[in-house]
Amino acid sequence: MIFIQRDGSESRKLSYDNNVCLACGICAGSCPTSSLALGDVLGIARGQAEGNYITLDDNTCVLCGLCASACSFGALDFEIEGESSKDIANYPTWTHESAIDDEACEFCGRCTVACPQDAILFKRELPNRNDLLVGEISINDENCIYCSICAELCPADAITVVNTADACSIEVDEDKCVYCGVCKRACPQEAIKTVCSTCMYSEEIEKVKITGDIFIGSDCINCGWCKEICPVDAAEVTKPFEGEISTTDEDCVGCGSCVDLCACNAIVLEDNAAKFNQEYCVLCGACTKVCPQERIVVNRNAMKLTNISSSSWKAALEKLLD
Repeated sequence: MIFIQRDGSESRKLSYDNNVCLACGICAGSCPTSSLALGDVLGIARGQAEGNYITLDDNTCVLCGLCASACSFGALDFEIEGESSKDIANYPTWTHESAIDDEACEFCGRCTVACPQDAILFKRELPNRNDLLVGEISINDENCIYCSICAELCPADAITVVNTADACSIEVDEDKCVYCGVCKRACPQEAIKTVCSTCMYSEEIEKVKITGDIFIGSDCINCGWCKEICPVDAAEVTKPFEGEISTTDEDCVGCGSCVDLCACNAIVLEDNAAKFNQEYCVLCGACTKVCPQERIVVNRNAMKLTNISSSSWKAALEKLLD
């Protein structure tokens, strides 16, 4: 986290978080004093260089906050007297969002695996397994020879056998036992008896109910992976921009620069050419900055940015559209 802060008649602070920056350069393109610039974004993304995607010039920045309003991905935050411009009434407001319906969610975890930013956290609570099983198991100590065959074959690791010169014992952990009967069939001495009544009493066993909590963090970039992969349509995503991304296969040399920089995992190389998945692209334009042939084109025709009261700011922010 880096920042510029000045205290005068009012305190102003501009903060930058490289961890959530997409290296798109939108902020640099919006800055009226050219105080922000892209660094070696491809080298940093590939781990070949160190530093931040964006550099801030403390000498020329006038702390107007335009760059923070232009950034729809939360990498820049502008504060006046300790209050974020996102919460100040006369500053522009982004209305894109991602949300997951807790009631519809089945807590399968597929969205957490798919999210390219690891922005989704979830915790599920499972019922006690013993509440779903009905059965009995007993071992005849007089017949048992402590051979450990039952313990080695037990699929639930529920049996513990001690067989030493000093002592022998066998125990069954009924919190783990599923009454499958493997131990009974394997015992050479027929010392084990098991009864599984789960099927017999299945109608009386309470139906499994999975509960939990799911949370989308501030580092979400609204790429839409969660929405596309959710099997129960519990996720909803509104992207910051509308439009399309395009290129031509015959011009692509398959260098992979766009793939390495894309924070959305929306680009893959197929047949030595970059293929773009519109479903996951947020039209940030980071890929256009690193294409050596300058063949990638991002067309934005609408954005979810409202409450632009200043005409000069409106002119600057409308440059985000083509």
